[in-house]
Amino acid sequence: ATEAADPCAKANLPTQTAGRLTIGTDNPAFPPWFEGGTPAGSTWELNDPSTGEGFESAVAYAVAEELGFLQDEVDWTVVPFDQSFRPGPKDFDFDINQISYSDERAQAVDFSDSYYDVNQALVALEANEIADAESIADLKGAKLGAPVGTTSYQYIVDNIQPSDQPSVYNTLNDAISAVKAKQIDGVVVDLPTAFFITAVQLENSTIVGQFPAVGEQEYFALAFEKGSPLVDCVNAALARLKDSGRLAEIQQEWLSDKADAPVLE
Repeated sequence: ATEAADPCAKANLPTQTAGRLTIGTDNPAFPPWFEGGTPAGSTWELNDPSTGEGFESAVAYAVAEELGFLQDEVDWTVVPFDQSFRPGPKDFDFDINQISYSDERAQAVDFSDSYYDVNQALVALEANEIADAESIADLKGAKLGAPVGTTSYQYIVDNIQPSDQPSVYNTLNDAISAVKAKQIDGVVVDLPTAFFITAVQLENSTIVGQFPAVGEQEYFALAFEKGSPLVDCVNAALARLKDSGRLAEIQQEWLSDKADAPVLE
């Protein structure tokens, strides 16, 4: 198709700002999803997404490149996690923030195809008795927690089903603090985040294990304003990245340890 007839040609993409791509994510920008630190003058905490480092930053720029945008034609905007899939107008072209697809969320926003298939995992202090758990049944008496609005929390409720009501926290940092204070036995998060927590954020902690997918495979997807005409073009870009092996290379570079945890059945 000629550029004039191609709806996915850069000049024809109806982005927030003509000739530029606006991508949303939360602040702080946590590893391993974002890396590279914060340049002088940056308003981002922990990591500035514009570095291009970290799994989600690298994926975002790879998609941008497939759509025809140069790195300096990409703008980042802060979007709190629980606002990324709320109904209503958006000030981003797409949001990338470990957002799992769900039918419920898809009523309010549109989603891309998967850019990462994910399992949930459990982190606890090594001294906690659940550190030796070998099955989901071993967790029935545990006090667990997870950030609000996440599939991690929903996995606790739907699949682990502990006898104690799980605790919900506004942020991941709050949940980690609760583990430190021994207010909860463990926190459920996606597996790559579990590796970062145990390596950097929570001393003397361990990944108890990862949980098997229940039903359809959980996956992370890019979120768009409902009815966005960009979805098909971004899905085509993701398909090219998968077919070329580039998406797998990005995953290997930034999430290489993702399989090194026992499965709790």
